[in-house]
Amino acid sequence: MKNETICQRVEQLREWMHRQGIQAFITPSTDPHSGEYVPNHWHSREWISGFNGSAGTAVVTLDHAALWTDNRYFLAAAEQLDGTPFTLQKLGLEGTPTIAQWLSQKYREGAEKWKVGIDPTCFTVAEAEQLEKELGTSFFELCTCPDPYAEIWTDRPPIPQNPVELHPLEYAGESVRSKIGRILAEAVKQQAGGVVISMLDEVAWTLNLRGTDVDYNPVFVSYLVIGGNGTTLYINKEKLTDEVSAYLKENDIDVRPYEQIFNDLKRAEVPLMIQPDKTNLQVRQSLDFPVLSTCPVTGMKIMKNETERRGYHSAMLKDGIAMVKWMKWALEAIPQGGQTELSLSRRLYEFRAEQPLFRGDSFETIMGYGPHAAIVHYEPSAETDIPVEPHGLLLCDSGGQYLDGTTDITRTLPCGPLTPEERRDYTLVLRGWIRLGSAVFPRGTYGSQLDCLAREPMWRYGMNYLHGTGHGVGQYLCVHEGPHQFRMNYMPWPLVPDMTITDEPGIYIAGSHGVRHENTMLVVDAHLRDCEGSEGLTFGPYYQFEQLTLCPILTSPIVREMLQPEEAEWFNQYQQTVYEKLAPHLDDEHRQWLHDATLPL
Repeated sequence: MKNETICQRVEQLREWMHRQGIQAFITPSTDPHSGEYVPNHWHSREWISGFNGSAGTAVVTLDHAALWTDNRYFLAAAEQLDGTPFTLQKLGLEGTPTIAQWLSQKYREGAEKWKVGIDPTCFTVAEAEQLEKELGTSFFELCTCPDPYAEIWTDRPPIPQNPVELHPLEYAGESVRSKIGRILAEAVKQQAGGVVISMLDEVAWTLNLRGTDVDYNPVFVSYLVIGGNGTTLYINKEKLTDEVSAYLKENDIDVRPYEQIFNDLKRAEVPLMIQPDKTNLQVRQSLDFPVLSTCPVTGMKIMKNETERRGYHSAMLKDGIAMVKWMKWALEAIPQGGQTELSLSRRLYEFRAEQPLFRGDSFETIMGYGPHAAIVHYEPSAETDIPVEPHGLLLCDSGGQYLDGTTDITRTLPCGPLTPEERRDYTLVLRGWIRLGSAVFPRGTYGSQLDCLAREPMWRYGMNYLHGTGHGVGQYLCVHEGPHQFRMNYMPWPLVPDMTITDEPGIYIAGSHGVRHENTMLVVDAHLRDCEGSEGLTFGPYYQFEQLTLCPILTSPIVREMLQPEEAEWFNQYQQTVYEKLAPHLDDEHRQWLHDATLPL
């Protein structure tokens, strides 16, 4: 059935393109701050296409339209794009053209050079340069345009005006003056007089401030410029309470209107550092002599100080208590009937909300039953919600925001009898999860070098997954924090102590079931067998992972004979640790349930 609303919007965009004299326009899913989750004001890609996944790029020409997204959203995107002018382009699959290749296919031989328009505030410097390189110069010209949605999206939501709040030193562990001093010192080493910070989590981390402008992420829309004539926060002043204004003044931080940053940057008297893959093109175009380098905050923020590490342990304890209560309740409620994906999701939120310092979910809960669990990032809605029956697998990927930490956990629950294939896949994912989580590795190791540990058991069965195996986690900030990751593709950032990272392999069988196990971990110094201290180590030091997440993995689906002895031993030790740390905080009923759930294999 034709989607008249989306068709009309595409025609409005094409009329705007005619007036601008461009033949194609590209709409990404991000905002001026390169966010993964963005305020509704910048949901332009969703507005023009109807696809509401967190990742995707829409391209509209005068005659055609297409949308690119990754494997997490193939099924959802196919449904949402049905009846629209957009054709789905599946990123990562052989035969899928790049945007430049697709535009070349649509270009008419003998036509004048096409102008391909982008909004420079919503493309990073690196993205624009790469796109221009791929387009070439023979048939295409990349040009910057004003934001078309400011004109054609008549009921567009405003930029959020939510108040900013202090993030106390008791949770942050380092003062704003100390952080700014360290940032400036690193900038000077790169021959820069200061830094432009545009990533919202980096602004929030630097200033020890938090906000509610973005769903699930405690950040606020702003820019921060450090250096030159001091430190300046670019933000709508209505967002600042008297307490926050006094705090900024006390720390010698000026406040200027949010939109003023581009004009001010044109008058910068010293070279300012920007990170090309995090900073929008409009910032780059406003500077006469930028220093292109990695923002110092990138490496600082991912190294958790002692206060932050204590906060993680506290948050994970609270989250583990909530998860145990929910798992016990869910496994008892499902056989009685009447439960759906949404009802289970709501109940999990209620258990978390009982915990001290809870501020909300860290992302929209993924609660997929049966075939829905095979949709990697399935988020139940009123339209898709289904009953959860007493058989098969339920995949729950969720997390909480607490004032002292951010959590991210996935558990796959057996709702009743399972097929041999479900038990096999549950065990294969568990083996990969154990192999990565128990890894020991030398200094200089990248996450991409360890990623295969999680995949190798399932590779032997001809199975794989296309998403990354792990990501950093912010400290009462964004649940996805880089640049360190576990991925198949090369990610050149070494893993060192005090970094957090998740371990989350999975298997997804379309139309049948999905399995994922996930813990959040902390990189720590390794405790090696038969070796005291660092003497005798070859090419060390060596590191390993501490499991921050405290929650049992249910053992009934495990095919015991598929586990290696050392895998079973490590797993039993983890389960025992979960019991020892959570049991003192549970009542008798939940303590007994946890005891039974963590019995050794």
